[in-house]
Amino acid sequence: MRIHLLDTIVIVLYFVFTLWLGIWVSKKNKNTESYFLGKRNFPGWAIGVSFIGAMISSITFIAIPADSFKTAWVRFLPNLAFPLVVLISVYFFLPFFRRGTVTSAYEYLALRFGPSISAYGATVYLVAQIIRTATVVYLMAVLMAAMTGISIEWSILLAGGITAIYTVKGGFEAVVWTDVIQTVILVVGALVIIAFAIAHIPGGLRTVITEAGAAQKLSFYDLNQATGNLEPTRGGFSFTEKTTIMLMLVGFTQYIAGKLNQETVQRWCASSSAREAKKSMLVLGVGSIPIWASFMFMGTCLWVYYQHFSDPIADAILAGTQKAESILPHFIITALPNGFIGLVISAALAAAMSTLSSGINSASMVLVQDIYKSHIIKNKGERHYFMASRLSSLLISVLMIAGAFLFHYSNTKTINEFSIIITAVIGGGIAGAFLLGMFTRRGDARAVMAGILATVLFSSYAMLMQFDVFPRVFDPYYTSIIGNIVMIGVGYGASWIFKAPARDLTNLTVWDSSKESLV
Repeated sequence: MRIHLLDTIVIVLYFVFTLWLGIWVSKKNKNTESYFLGKRNFPGWAIGVSFIGAMISSITFIAIPADSFKTAWVRFLPNLAFPLVVLISVYFFLPFFRRGTVTSAYEYLALRFGPSISAYGATVYLVAQIIRTATVVYLMAVLMAAMTGISIEWSILLAGGITAIYTVKGGFEAVVWTDVIQTVILVVGALVIIAFAIAHIPGGLRTVITEAGAAQKLSFYDLNQATGNLEPTRGGFSFTEKTTIMLMLVGFTQYIAGKLNQETVQRWCASSSAREAKKSMLVLGVGSIPIWASFMFMGTCLWVYYQHFSDPIADAILAGTQKAESILPHFIITALPNGFIGLVISAALAAAMSTLSSGINSASMVLVQDIYKSHIIKNKGERHYFMASRLSSLLISVLMIAGAFLFHYSNTKTINEFSIIITAVIGGGIAGAFLLGMFTRRGDARAVMAGILATVLFSSYAMLMQFDVFPRVFDPYYTSIIGNIVMIGVGYGASWIFKAPARDLTNLTVWDSSKESLV
């Protein structure tokens, strides 16, 4: 389809402003530290908003409303564990990376367990980031093409290319400040959709609450695929079915892992002080739950809206004959007035681009600091590594865009499955390795590698179980929980076999922190 000239102007202005901001801040980059950490003078509120922007991708923008439109709020349960993860991060994880000892998550692994574990963790992170950013670019391009009429190829080049330009040029400074603007835009876009839907529903918000409540659309019910009815999600512990407690444990495990990767550590280290780093986590903790809830509520509002204004696309989605992810793009194009369509499309692009810019810069930092500088070219000057930093960002961007084209020209279902399998298998155990290092005094590279190997084998079994090669003995949702238990259990057990020599562990475990104040 072709969108109105006014919407086109809004989208073009968004692209131009974002590109200008990224290039403008690039003047501040003089060395690798400024390129990857700014000047370490970011205020906590900006880092916190940047955290939020990086966590909300176009997948979130489209998939969360689609899920609550089709089902209810059961998949909001994992998010309820996030405040606890924030508290743990502030009191246990953040201190490790604010004492001036490290600037990279994988530098910590090198100090605690040796260069081999660090190199493995860094390589896994790079592979995962390239797959993740390529997926986001492709899905963003599909969304952009559906709503603007531009081809998917040009959509990949436009949105992916512009993100690459300002990220490669501007470095981390550009990432943070464009994240701030993009987060504001995506939140405004979400509120516009909710407000417009409520304003056109007879009775407004009261009708939404009444009708959605009566249909259990605001509950933690889940859809029974066999009957097509919403049914209560039971409580308790179970590895064979979804329960409220287990879903929150899934969220806890996944968010803990997210706080032990480079994107998080990089932001903590870039804050102007430990106090500002803690403020960033407060902003993240306070802001994330309401934003996630607003996207869930958006889907609920759309369900009520289409109960009053019958639509064949909405009916097909609820009947299960069309994918739920098409509901929001359909509503944007058919229900919003001109001008607002451009704003909301810009919000969807902002959701994706904030995720992409953060992924490119953090992956580039890992490539230069933890692989290139540590294992390939060790003794060059600052100018060499600064140039390598920009070239690595360019390389990550090219691989990201190439991956998006690969998704487009191939069987996307097969590639998505392949990427999920590869990421899950090779990534098994990394979060567990951090936890083993931080919360115990035991283990060296041999013990950790034994744990990683056991986790890789377990993850491989779990994936084969999903394809019915092996009998299904637990729900695939719980793979991450069990995998980290395997990693920590085997790693700790192996540490009694592979005796590690006595060494100074100051600032490398929670039990051996120095008395110095955090910087």
